[in-house]
Amino acid sequence: MNILLGFFNIIVVFSIVVWVEKFFKKEGLLVYVSISTIIANILVCKSIELIGHVTCMGSIMFASNFLATDILCEKYSKKDGRRAVILAAVSQLIFIVVIQFALLYTPSSIDMMNDNMKELFSLNLRIGISSLTMFVASNLFDIYIYERIKKRFPNKLWLRNNVSTIISNCAENYLFTFFAFVGVYDLITIISIASVGSVVEIVIALLDTPFLYLSTKLQSFNIIHNKKLIKMLAKG
Repeated sequence: MNILLGFFNIIVVFSIVVWVEKFFKKEGLLVYVSISTIIANILVCKSIELIGHVTCMGSIMFASNFLATDILCEKYSKKDGRRAVILAAVSQLIFIVVIQFALLYTPSSIDMMNDNMKELFSLNLRIGISSLTMFVASNLFDIYIYERIKKRFPNKLWLRNNVSTIISNCAENYLFTFFAFVGVYDLITIISIASVGSVVEIVIALLDTPFLYLSTKLQSFNIIHNKKLIKMLAKG
């Protein structure tokens, strides 16, 4: 059930990334990366089983950021890709600070959520700091690899997309899992979670390639459509 739900989730999330860029251009992707980073850091607190192995939620949302920054680099510039990463890091930092202040307040006598929030977001503080560090490093590394491969193999979109995403995503997954959960789980469990997560990340990275191609095709369609519209207006 989790596997089927995961594939459907990937299609929905990656489609949202393409849709956001289609209608809101690079500004939409800048907003999306910030929002998805916060969502991913909440979802990663939940553990699920895939084929008998434990992994953390959040992989799809984290992976969608790589798709978003690849689209930014491909259709706009690497400067815009880096800007998205920095804005997302600032957003996550603001989220962490505001949440920690909220937990300091004394709840009312009728409050029913404070204990749940403390349990979730106390762990999320550690996860958030680990994720913030790994997120910035891995995404900037992804953009660097993407641009290097693009210069050497300009016609191989699939190559730069997959190589940059797989390397940076898997590196982030192992480092993040270790720093976020050391002392919470034993080392064997941490390695197991990171390994299963990395396999999931590789599958997700391969699945995001059609959506990157779709995004570039939509750009071509827009250019052709705009040229036809200009010609029609000129004749009129």
